[in-house]
Parts: sequence; C-alpha cells; structure tokens
Amino acid sequence: MSKPDDPADQDDSAPDQVLDVTGLNCPLPVLRAKVTLGKMAPGERLRVLATDPYSVMDFEAFCDKTGHRLVARSEMDGVFQFDLARRDEDE
Repeated sequence: MSKPDDPADQDDSAPDQVLDVTGLNCPLPVLRAKVTLGKMAPGERLRVLATDPYSVMDFEAFCDKTGHRLVARSEMDGVFQFDLARRDEDE
C-alpha cells in the first residue's frame, strides 16, 4: 500500500534528495519525480514539494502503479510535501 497508514504519523527521516516542482502542473510534478527516482538507489528517499492540488491524487496513483512507496505527505500554506521511497529493483 502506498498511502501513509496515518497522515498524522509522518516519518521525519531526512530525504536523500529534494525536488522542488512548485508552480508546475500535472503531469510535470510526477514526470520529474519519476526521472529523479530513476537515478536514485533502491530505498533512497525523495522529498517532492508541489503546489498543484491534483498532485495528491497523482502521487498516490503513481506510487500504486510503480511500486515506489509514499512514506509521508503533508500540506502547509498551499505547498504539498511528498516523501517517496524508491522501490527495490526486483519489484
């Protein structure tokens, strides 16, 4: 399951990389995250910052489809933060 078990139970682990896609609309935030995750090692974490309100649904669907894990998500002042863990190679 790619959704965090409890939105209040956020993982505070530092990400390995941060991708700022604020100001970009669908499908660019997910496409840029896909490219970035493809360059990362299995298990590494990517934090994505986005302002597109549809990015919430987009990243949930992206993780469900690709096997990457949505570790945490939050929103503050219109900026959505998604912490993704890159899937294992054999998934």
